[in-house]
Amino acid sequence: MHLLSAEWLKIRSVRSTGLLLLLSLAAILLGVAVASMAAGMYDDATAAKRATASIAELEEVVIIVPQLCMGILGVLAVTSEYATGMIRTSLTVVPKRWPVLAAKAAVVGAISLLTGSVTIFSTYFLARQMIGDRFSGTYLTPFLDRLPTLAATGLTVCVFALLGLGLGALTRSTAGAVAVLVGLAYVIPMIIGKLPSPWKDWLGSMMISALPREISGVPFKSSVYGASLSPAAAIAVLTAYALVPVLAGTWLLRHRDT
Repeated sequence: MHLLSAEWLKIRSVRSTGLLLLLSLAAILLGVAVASMAAGMYDDATAAKRATASIAELEEVVIIVPQLCMGILGVLAVTSEYATGMIRTSLTVVPKRWPVLAAKAAVVGAISLLTGSVTIFSTYFLARQMIGDRFSGTYLTPFLDRLPTLAATGLTVCVFALLGLGLGALTRSTAGAVAVLVGLAYVIPMIIGKLPSPWKDWLGSMMISALPREISGVPFKSSVYGASLSPAAAIAVLTAYALVPVLAGTWLLRHRDT
């Protein structure tokens, strides 16, 4: 508990933490702005255009903002200590080393899970209120039917945070870890989208943004992502994204000099 308290004090006392949290929650305002604009455009459209108009689930679009922000928070939770030399003090106090990273993972994971849940559900309910029965009733699906997808999507924010934490421990470089994080999350999916089938579908199914829909069993209507995994397999892959980098970072932390 003392170690958790120490890590919580470190994270909340850094100015970048507050900024990243504000940017994450600003995604709600982004979703509201897009919903308002979409509703206005729909109301001004002709009957023929309304019949074919469609809109993506906005909460699944704006979630990329807290995903990236919390991923960066995870990176900074480790690399900032290496940059300042504070890591030597931390490991002197806790010579076993692995509890340090475990405490960081617990604190960062809790913050990001709460942030992701607030963002996804707030955006959903506000967009549902503003869109109403427009766009062929995209937002008329009962809430309980959408709940598994929403919960899994919010969970991906926590996964990004732990992925960033693990990459930070592996690379010890803020720029390097963020570059890898962005590449894995956004650059690689664009490359996969250009591949021929069946590679496009199979590899697309392994991307983080595809996993919530695969977990809930509700496929995308139109997406660059695949849908080849079963719910159990999608859960396993999502778990691996979070645990493998953290475990690898823990192993390196225990076996190399600071």
